[in-house]
Amino acid sequence: MKTGVLCIHGFTGGPFEVQPFADYIKKHTDWTVEVTTLPGHGEKLNLKKMTAEHWMMEAELAMRKLKKKVDRVIIVGFSMGGLIAMYLSLRYKVERLVLLSAAAKYISAAQMLKEVKEAAADAINGRLAQNPLFHLYEYKLTHTPVSSAVEFLRVVKMVEPYYKTIKIPVCIVQGKKDGIVPASAADFIYENIGSLDKRIIHSDSGKHLICYSDDCEDWFSEVLFFMKQEE
Repeated sequence: MKTGVLCIHGFTGGPFEVQPFADYIKKHTDWTVEVTTLPGHGEKLNLKKMTAEHWMMEAELAMRKLKKKVDRVIIVGFSMGGLIAMYLSLRYKVERLVLLSAAAKYISAAQMLKEVKEAAADAINGRLAQNPLFHLYEYKLTHTPVSSAVEFLRVVKMVEPYYKTIKIPVCIVQGKKDGIVPASAADFIYENIGSLDKRIIHSDSGKHLICYSDDCEDWFSEVLFFMKQEE
């Protein structure tokens, strides 16, 4: 029984947002782990002509590709990627869902700006050696057109009516210090999702970039345990 994991990053982000957890899974399993890059995202942002459909379709293509290689698929979605993960679980046979800082609700742009700068600084001082992360965030804030923020909101609205339809086991991870996605977002998903097997892990020190939280090793192992369960 071959297991595959599809990891999906967040709005205006890139694979680096989920890479620490993807690396952890690779280190502790023999699973196939794929980290997709959504159109217009990655190291150089080019979001101008990108729509919610572009992002959904890219995730679907990555999903189809992975399904050809493995027997069971688990999706890990960070922030907006969490919503895309939920969308994919409605369209394809997915065994389990892992939602990291899933953006079911979000805070004001001013708060986002402040949090993003802090998160970037923390990541640099902590686990990320490369300084470009901070510059990437600054770049991100000046290269995100209003139109693409509207597309992000469309992703939120596309998925919201179908929470009750999702029945597969789900594990939600949320940082208590997240200034972009409030802690109430995790509770909202937990209360509204149709899954019977569902759990929330709260990271006391976690900000929005949850895979870089000080306690990430603790929840990495807990989430991997959840992912290894077979129904």
